[in-house]
Amino acid sequence: MSSQSLNLARKPRRILVTSALPYANGPIHLGHIMEVVQTDIWVRFQQLRGEDCVYVCADDTHGTAIMLRAESEGITPEALIARVQAEHERDYAGFNIGFDHYHSTHSPENKTLAQALYLKLKANGHISRRSISQLFDPEKNLFLADRFIKGTCPKCKTPDQYGDNCEACNATYSPADLIDPRSTLSGATPVLRDSEHFFFTLPVFTDMLKTWTRSGTLQEQVANKLSEWLEGGLQEWDISRDAPYFGFEIPGEPGKYFYVWLDAPVGYMASFEAFCQRSGYNFDDYWKPGNDTELYHFIGKDIVNFHTLFWPAMLSSVGFRTPTGVFVHGFVTINGQKMSKSRGTFINARDYLDHLDPEYLRYYYAAKLSAAVDDLDLNLDDFVARVNSDLVGKVVNIASRCAGFITKGFDGMLSATCSEPELVAEFQAAKDEIAAHYEAREFSKALRQIMTLADKANQYIADKAPWTLAKTDKQSPEVQAICSTGLNLFRLLIAYLKPVLPTMAQNVERFLAIDPLRFDSVDTLLLGHRIGTFEPLITRVDPARIGAMMAAVAASVSASSASDVGAGLPAIASLPATATPLSTDPIAPEIDYAAFAKVDLRIARIVNAEHVEGAEKLLKLSLDLGLDADGKPELRTVFSGIKSAYHPETLVGRLTVMVANLAPRKMKFGMSEGMVLAAGPGGKDIWLLEPDSGAQPGMRVV
Repeated sequence: MSSQSLNLARKPRRILVTSALPYANGPIHLGHIMEVVQTDIWVRFQQLRGEDCVYVCADDTHGTAIMLRAESEGITPEALIARVQAEHERDYAGFNIGFDHYHSTHSPENKTLAQALYLKLKANGHISRRSISQLFDPEKNLFLADRFIKGTCPKCKTPDQYGDNCEACNATYSPADLIDPRSTLSGATPVLRDSEHFFFTLPVFTDMLKTWTRSGTLQEQVANKLSEWLEGGLQEWDISRDAPYFGFEIPGEPGKYFYVWLDAPVGYMASFEAFCQRSGYNFDDYWKPGNDTELYHFIGKDIVNFHTLFWPAMLSSVGFRTPTGVFVHGFVTINGQKMSKSRGTFINARDYLDHLDPEYLRYYYAAKLSAAVDDLDLNLDDFVARVNSDLVGKVVNIASRCAGFITKGFDGMLSATCSEPELVAEFQAAKDEIAAHYEAREFSKALRQIMTLADKANQYIADKAPWTLAKTDKQSPEVQAICSTGLNLFRLLIAYLKPVLPTMAQNVERFLAIDPLRFDSVDTLLLGHRIGTFEPLITRVDPARIGAMMAAVAASVSASSASDVGAGLPAIASLPATATPLSTDPIAPEIDYAAFAKVDLRIARIVNAEHVEGAEKLLKLSLDLGLDADGKPELRTVFSGIKSAYHPETLVGRLTVMVANLAPRKMKFGMSEGMVLAAGPGGKDIWLLEPDSGAQPGMRVV
């Protein structure tokens, strides 16, 4: 997609752009799409202005998670990442993301570069080594990352918390401080083991980073946050992991591998190097200091430290240039809520593409994107209204109102002169300001200005009412002049919108029978030009298609959850393999399948939990079972003997499995309308479903 120089009056800028590498452990979702759409719009704008702008990306393919998923599927990590990359590239292409090259971090180029970078860091004295203690899973035979360890919070004693922080009291701690820790991979009790690790001496670069982060390279919000970290003191960065691990082995250190975040950003360089091998671009021109090239990274706010501390420090050590800019964005929310499988709002790119036009979302994202680090909310009602109002009701409406009069009354020929030079000049004069908004990534400001112009174009056509004039004379020169002006204004708007709507722009170019639009195309007009036949350029968003997409999302979550449940409750609940019954009584007499099939096990959400006065073991739970047959919420009250393991406030919002068809039982504390199921040896060790298991209230356990 790289452009050649379109402006011979000056030398084009040479720009290399990247967006964050998606991890090869799952599908592309609408959060990924927001980032690449933001990047793609900026890149297309540069190219349409005649700049030499190259856009590369790659799949991030290394780490324990990849290794474990491949193992669970019974395939090699190489087979897994090849399949996932094909899916990623397919979905990105579906949204018209114009990468010049898309690569993989598991590539010869990346291995060579990562190892060379490490050896240079080592030669420069910026690698240290020391032994550290880590929790080790004796059954899986591997060291455990924090996310693979759970236990009871050492501060507030809340059970089932991850290895580095407590969701109940927000405390942070070492995994070794957890009470009764367990591996989420096997259920085994981890043990502490020592291992030698390798560290990048990040604190050495504190002064360099203080200068670089305040050089205009970053948004002020990001620079301010980094200033807090820099003043608080940087720590050496652990860049190694022990075997077994899927990644690149550290040169000269058998059984030691680069931590995924060392070779992931090097993947930007590797992807560009692969592009250079087939394009004639020179790698050193873009990665060695002293050149007039520019380098920009578009990333999310969750990976700021890797890109603005570790990455520029390493580049500085080994003699590569640092980024010209790192552009940070926020997260995508859906209808004001975090994307969540349990809420049915985790929308994958494929779910969207199966039901809706990708240009709808490109436009909506652009209409809300700014240069700030704010989250972007995809409100589905607003999405329908804005796309239909702006793209269909304003922009395309101009062409649909004018084209028919030109093709039918004038054989497709536009007027040879411009009848409204002042109005057209106003549209043309907006070019520099709109360009400045695009350059600054203030896309929402650019689109607001473009839509203001679209309103003026529609008002002009409404005031002139060519349909009224055509009733008496379909070949009136005035009708031709009005509609020719309208179509010229439409063409200018499409030139401004082309970075956002590349497919619509191509359709317009075909309809108007013109060469591909550039940003400076607004400096000229179509006069005495014959256009083609108008065809619908975009249809209105049908709310029913939104409903169908969300239904597909819910069905996908239900299918994956049902699959997990069908594999057995421990698979969902992350129960240890050594789990024992709550009761120590002998196993009850066996029953046949017909008897067991009568038990109706359902997923329920705990909407309230409270202590029961006078009861040592019971909590009173209010459970949401979803909707009943009449479409009304079905709520149950159940008394459950899990008080020893859970504080009431930690249960609200969590999921559990309950026996839904158990006859109500009158207790001295009230009526219990079912039974909650759990597992564990009792006491503090009682396990329910994971809070984010993906199951939904009312789902049957089969």
